[in-house]
Amino acid sequence: MAAETVEKSKAAKAEAWSYFIRGLWEENAIFRQLLGMCPTLAVTGALKPALTMGAATTFVLVCSNVVVSFMRKLLVGHLRILMFTLTISAFVTIADLFLKAFIPTMSERLGPYVPLIIVNCLIIGRAEACGSRKGISTSLGDALGMGIGFTFALCVLAAIREILAEGALWGIEVMPQMFFDKNMNWNVMMLPAGAFLTLGILLGLSNHFLKKK
Repeated sequence: MAAETVEKSKAAKAEAWSYFIRGLWEENAIFRQLLGMCPTLAVTGALKPALTMGAATTFVLVCSNVVVSFMRKLLVGHLRILMFTLTISAFVTIADLFLKAFIPTMSERLGPYVPLIIVNCLIIGRAEACGSRKGISTSLGDALGMGIGFTFALCVLAAIREILAEGALWGIEVMPQMFFDKNMNWNVMMLPAGAFLTLGILLGLSNHFLKKK
């Protein structure tokens, strides 16, 4: 019995690690699955809001996945989506209130996009695909991998857009004056069009190198 328990524990850890790694890139929500496009296009004008949104989404994803995994044996077929939504809503409310209490300026900057995490396809999708079917350790690994991968993608987009639009990163000037004229900056990168353009180029490069590999 002890040997069997050890084997099951090893198998669970291996599965959790596998799901974590897949979430980082192979099933990356933005670059591979094109999920969560609303915050991707709306909050990646600068690195700070992008990182904040990624952290809030990861928090909700981890908590909701674990709770759904806890109650997976109690889920009734026609009510499971309702249970997912109620669970996600509770943690989104916590994240939203936390930002309003401790980072009010960032909460104001993100506006309605934090409450909209409730309907993010990434959150509900992972609850359905993993949380409702797998154990707690696997659900936790999956949520962490997907959340970190999502945050990484947001930050990459935001860093490129902020540098091209303002010559700065995290509010710190990084482009020398000889290469960047603040009076002739690329303002389109701060607009949704800049997000579409940057995302399209990154997706094209990603697909190109993956095909080549």
